[in-house]
Amino acid sequence: MPAAQPAEPPAEDLPEELTRLAALHGVATSYRPSPDRTVRASAAAVTLALAALGVDAGTPGAVRAALTARETELRERLLPPTVVCWEGGGTPDALATLPAGTRLRVDTEQGERRDGVERLPPGVHRLTATAPDGRTAEAHLIVAPARLPAPAVRSYGLLVQLYSLLSRRSWGMGDLGDLGELAAWAGRALGAGFVQVNPLHAAVPGAPTDPSPYRPSSRRFPDPVHLRVEEVPEFAYVTDPERARALRERARRLREGVLEKDALIDRDAVWELKRDALELLHQVPLGPGRRAAYCDYLAAQGTALEDHATWCALAEIHGSDWHRWPEGLRDPRSAATGRARRELMDRVDFHSRLAWLTDTQLTAAQRTAREAGMPVGIVHDLAVGVHPRGADSWAQQEYFAAGMSVGAPPDAFNSRGQDWGLPPWRPDRLAESGYAPFRELLRGLFRYAGALRVDHVMGLFRLWWVPGGRPPTEGTYVHYDAEAMLAVLVLEADRAGAVVIGEDLGTVEPGVREALRERGVLGTSVLWFERDWTGDGRPLPPERWRADCLATATTHDLPSTAARLTGEHVELRDRLGLLTRPLEEERAEAAADTAEWLEVLAGLGLLRGTGGDTGTPAEEAEIQAVHRFLLRTPARMAGIWLPDAVGDRRPQNLPGTWDQYPNWRLPVADAEGRPVTLEDLAASPRLHALVDVVRAAAGDAVRGRGGVRDD
Repeated sequence: MPAAQPAEPPAEDLPEELTRLAALHGVATSYRPSPDRTVRASAAAVTLALAALGVDAGTPGAVRAALTARETELRERLLPPTVVCWEGGGTPDALATLPAGTRLRVDTEQGERRDGVERLPPGVHRLTATAPDGRTAEAHLIVAPARLPAPAVRSYGLLVQLYSLLSRRSWGMGDLGDLGELAAWAGRALGAGFVQVNPLHAAVPGAPTDPSPYRPSSRRFPDPVHLRVEEVPEFAYVTDPERARALRERARRLREGVLEKDALIDRDAVWELKRDALELLHQVPLGPGRRAAYCDYLAAQGTALEDHATWCALAEIHGSDWHRWPEGLRDPRSAATGRARRELMDRVDFHSRLAWLTDTQLTAAQRTAREAGMPVGIVHDLAVGVHPRGADSWAQQEYFAAGMSVGAPPDAFNSRGQDWGLPPWRPDRLAESGYAPFRELLRGLFRYAGALRVDHVMGLFRLWWVPGGRPPTEGTYVHYDAEAMLAVLVLEADRAGAVVIGEDLGTVEPGVREALRERGVLGTSVLWFERDWTGDGRPLPPERWRADCLATATTHDLPSTAARLTGEHVELRDRLGLLTRPLEEERAEAAADTAEWLEVLAGLGLLRGTGGDTGTPAEEAEIQAVHRFLLRTPARMAGIWLPDAVGDRRPQNLPGTWDQYPNWRLPVADAEGRPVTLEDLAASPRLHALVDVVRAAAGDAVRGRGGVRDD
C-alpha cells in the first residue's frame, strides 16, 4: 500500500452547535482515511449536506433553531420512523426504551393484528405504540432473519460483462440469449456454479448513450437492449417480414464489424436496430395466455412501471433530461403529466411491454442456469446509484438529495477524490417510508437473480456527498441506518432464496465487514489486494483468507491477469498519461508486486506446467496457478474473469478515462486482441485447460487437502 497520502485543504474548526446539529442528522464533520489520520469536513460541506436534508444551517441563528427543533423532536418522540427486529435478537433498543406500560400493536403485512412484537413473521409491518400518558406513535417494523444462510456448496463460476460476449446470433453485443447459452454450457459442461454479469439496468436513452452500466436511468427495470429479439414469440408473426429480414441483415453487418473488422461495440447502433424490430413486434397482438401474463406483470409492477414507461415516452419527445422538460412534466404526479400519459398511452404500453419482455428473458436465463445444475445461477449486479437525468430520479425525486452527488474522498490513489455523478438517496426519507424504494428495487432484481452483487456495499452505511459545482475534496460523509438497510437486504434475499455479495474493496469503515459477515453477506476478495496490511505487507497465505467471500483474480475495473503478469497495464496507463510517478518507478513497483506473488505460488507448489514440464506457455501456467491459489483459500465462491480464460490483455474499464479509452465497448478477445465468440469459447483449449485446473483444485478443496475446509 503506497505510503504517500494526499494533502487536504485545511478545514476550519466547526462551531460546536453546527457539529451537534450535523451529528443528529447523520452528517459527518470528519472522517478517518486511516487509523492514524483524521480529516475534518468544511463548514460549507456540512451546511450544504444539511440543506439537502431540508435543514437550514446557513446562519448561526438558523443552526440554533434547527438544533433546538431536532433535540425536541428526538426527546419527545416515542418511536423512530422505522424499527428493526432481528429474529432471535431480543427486543430492539427503540422498544426497550419506551415508557413502562406502553402498549404495542402490530398490523402485519400478512393482514393479521397482534399485541406485542414476539414471534412475528418476517416482513415489514406497521407498529403502533400507545404510552400510558396517551401519546401514540406509528412506525414501520422490519422483521428480518438473523442472517442469510451460507451458499449450500462451494462453487466456482464465470465473471463477464454481458455486452462483451457476442455469439454468432447476437446483434452486435452480447444479449440475454447469449447469457442463457453461456449458463447452460458452463453449468453442464464446466460444472460452474454461477455466472456473474454487469448491471443490466435500463440506460438513459439518446445518442451517444453513456456506455457505463453503472450510471443507469433506472435500477428498477432492465434494459431492453439486452433482448434476444428472435426469441420473443411474436417475432414469428410480424406483419412485415421483409423489414424484419432487413433488420437482421443490418444486425449481421454490425456483429461482423465487431468480430471481424475491429469495430467497437456500438450500443446505440444495436439499440436503433432492436428498437425498430421491437416496434414491429408491438404491432403483433398477444395471444390469450401471453396477454394474461403481461397483465399480471403490469398489476404486479403497478405505479413503478407506469412511471418508468411514462418517463420513456416523454423522453422520446422532450429529450432524456427531465430537468429541461416543460415545467408541468417535471413532476410525475402533476395534472400535466397525467394528461401526457393518457395522450401517449400507446407509447407507455410499448415501453411497459419491453420491460416485461426483458424480465421474461432474464427469468428464463436464471431458470436455464438452475436446470443446468448451477446451485446459484445468475449473479446480477446492483449499481450504487442512478443517473441524475434518468427515470428513477424523476419518478422518485422526493427520495433523492437535490444538489448532491455520490463520490469518494481523496485517497492515496486519487488525491482529488471522485465524483460519480449519481444523486444519493436521502436517509431521512427512506426511513419515513419504511425503506419502500429499496425494498421494491431489491424485490424486482431478486425476481431473476440467484445472487446479487451490491456495488460499493459500504454505501449501506455511509456515502460521500459532493455538493453540486464543488470538487470532491469539498464533500463529506452522510450516514444511513445501516441496520435497517441490511435488514431489508437480508429480508428480500431470504425471501428469494438468494445469495448476496458485497463489493467491499478499497477504504472500508471499521466494523462494516464485521456487520456484513454477521448477517451472512459475502464480501469480495481480489488476489492482488490480499496482503497482510497490518503486519509485514506480504501476500496473505490462502488459509488466512476469509471464507465468506467471492474470491477473484481481477474485476472489470482492474487489469486482466495476463496484463498484470506481463506489466502491460503500466504501459497502457503510461500511453494514456495516467501515471502520477515516473514510468520506471511504476514498472519497478508492478514487477516487484508480481514477482512476490509468483514466489508465493511457486512456494506452494501451484506454479507448475510451464515450458519444460508440459509445454504450457509460462503466462498461461501462471494464470492457472493464480486460480489454483483461489481454490486453496476457504472462499465459498471463486470467480474466473472470462477474458482471463483466453488471455485477453485489455481492461473493460479504465478508471480515470473517458474518451481516451474505449471503456465498456470491447468484446472479449484472445491474447492477440482477436474477438472471441461464445462459440469459440466453448471450443477453446486454453479455457478448458484453465477450467480443468479449477475443477481439480475444487476437488482437492472439498476433500480437505491444502488446509481448506467447506464448513
